[in-house]
Amino acid sequence: MKKLLILIILLALIVGGVFFTYNHMISAPSNEDLILEFNVEKGGTYNSIAEDLEKEGFIRSALFYKIYLKLNPVEENLEYGRYYLPTKASISELLEVLKKGSDTLADTVTVTFVEGKNMRYIISTITKNFNITESQVLDKLKDTDYLDRMIEKYWFLTKDIKNSKLYYSLEGYLYPDTYEYYETASVEDIFGKMLDNMESKLDPYMESIDKSKYSVHQMLTLASIVEQEAGNAKDRKGVAGVFYNRLNDGWSLGSDVTTYYQEKLDNYSKDLTNDQLNKCGNYNTRNGCLQGKLPVGPICNPGLDSIVASITPKNHKYYYFVADKNGKTYFNKTYAEHTSTISRLKREGLWIEYED
Repeated sequence: MKKLLILIILLALIVGGVFFTYNHMISAPSNEDLILEFNVEKGGTYNSIAEDLEKEGFIRSALFYKIYLKLNPVEENLEYGRYYLPTKASISELLEVLKKGSDTLADTVTVTFVEGKNMRYIISTITKNFNITESQVLDKLKDTDYLDRMIEKYWFLTKDIKNSKLYYSLEGYLYPDTYEYYETASVEDIFGKMLDNMESKLDPYMESIDKSKYSVHQMLTLASIVEQEAGNAKDRKGVAGVFYNRLNDGWSLGSDVTTYYQEKLDNYSKDLTNDQLNKCGNYNTRNGCLQGKLPVGPICNPGLDSIVASITPKNHKYYYFVADKNGKTYFNKTYAEHTSTISRLKREGLWIEYED
């Protein structure tokens, strides 16, 4: 009888504890009686906004919010747009505000980020389309707390993005595409969609990357070089194969585009000087300073073709390549063959002439 009584007491304590915890977690997260803006994107649902509600301090826990929805189903569709939500509200009170619909349908803006462009271009595109300054973007890229949160959230982000030698922490990871944002989007909102997109593109290749001797950071670094070096999409796997051959044999990549990036030059129609080509640095592979090595990080944000080419390159015995003015790529095994190809292209008027 005594054991039964003890068991009943223990069960009562457990049930009471669960009940207390549940009620606490669905209660108002703050004593501050504030009304703050919250945006629901098109296609958002009561479930899908859970993490954002928690992150922005409107609820204590996304998990308990979802449990509450399971126990108290909401039949109405969630209207997208701008809401003004109280911070001093329980989950049930918060849901009543959401059910009334958005206060204003937030205007949206469609933004295209072009493949093969670097972070300076991305920053410029953001500042042209949003009420966001260059310094705000740069501050976010240097925000270690933000970077730590992103590393925890995305499997393909590692401590490599926090290397102090990088020009920009997320260079190479922001997938170039066309996106729809609210005009009130923050830097985190903008980067978030691009990182989500990159995750969806990389997920099918996770196993291949894990089996490779190169990290995802190195893969994206190589992809960024292939993106800018290959004359056209069909040659990218061949170009990636050249770079792997050079790396495997301890050669430098010999890539001009890495020198342009190191010098922070975006005008590729102007020839590089010998001083620039021969300057050692964390990105320049044109000389012997990075023999058998990749740059410290990506030099642009590559598209899917270049990413796939770097993960699954073409196996061949070429060590040189050159593209003509029409974008056709020529591969050679020796330097003598390479220079012969260049001479022929010049004779045939196919050589790309740059400014002095």
